Amino acid sequence: MAKLHVIKAHAYGNDFLYVPRADALTACPDPAALARRLCDRHTGVGADGLILYAHTSEGAAMRLLNADGSAAEVSGNGVRGLAAVVARAWLDAREIETPTGRTIAIATDAGRKLLELMQADSSHWFLFRADMGAPRDLRMVTLDVAGERIEVAQLSMGNPQVVLLAPLDPERLIRLGTALQSHPACPEGTNFEIAEVESPRQVRILIYERGVGPTSSSGTGSCAAAVAAAAFSSGARDLQVDAPGGAQRVEWRDGTVYLTGWVEVLFEGTWLM
Repeated sequence: MAKLHVIKAHAYGNDFLYVPRADALTACPDPAALARRLCDRHTGVGADGLILYAHTSEGAAMRLLNADGSAAEVSGNGVRGLAAVVARAWLDAREIETPTGRTIAIATDAGRKLLELMQADSSHWFLFRADMGAPRDLRMVTLDVAGERIEVAQLSMGNPQVVLLAPLDPERLIRLGTALQSHPACPEGTNFEIAEVESPRQVRILIYERGVGPTSSSGTGSCAAAVAAAAFSSGARDLQVDAPGGAQRVEWRDGTVYLTGWVEVLFEGTWLM
């Protein structure tokens, strides 16, 4: 019987499982199948995604798989959780007395992300400010989706994003989000957000994540919504993005997007295969 060491963490209810990459591939050479088994909320541990990681001298490198086994380039909340795993390892090894103020580098398929640890509560709650990089290919487009013609912001935050600036509507989120996954304008699928600009300093969002469905939070989705609000509506370039799971701060400065929010490590244990 194979055994895997698993750490679970969440940011605003957006939850991930962290497994050492070498151990995972030894136990199951099919990462997609492993993600589906582990992330199942009835017969597995349960999560929105699986992150296979390896420690590096500066932090860690990661590969992200969604709950359905599909690959994703990056997750703002997932990256933050891995930074917490790294900080806990440093503390456990007594390499540092406190990780506060340290910068942790996470290598992702969307590039290297730098996270500054701003606050820590023992070894399970952490607040990070992450450099998520520059938004790319930002534009407004008109799409015919699920019987509607909609004007949306389309961009990349390391992963594909579509943002509809409109009043929040959960049923519309699911209808449009589902249809966008197979839309010609989104050949790799997309994360989809409905974003309602409450004021120049506050945006509320609902999220449909590629490979997962509706989620309570999304780091890259919060970044995309903030960029869309600033570029195409009345949003400021430093604002609060409120998702169902809670609020994160997004700053769009000098072409780079910074995301500030917390992560909580829930448990670690052994999963029997």
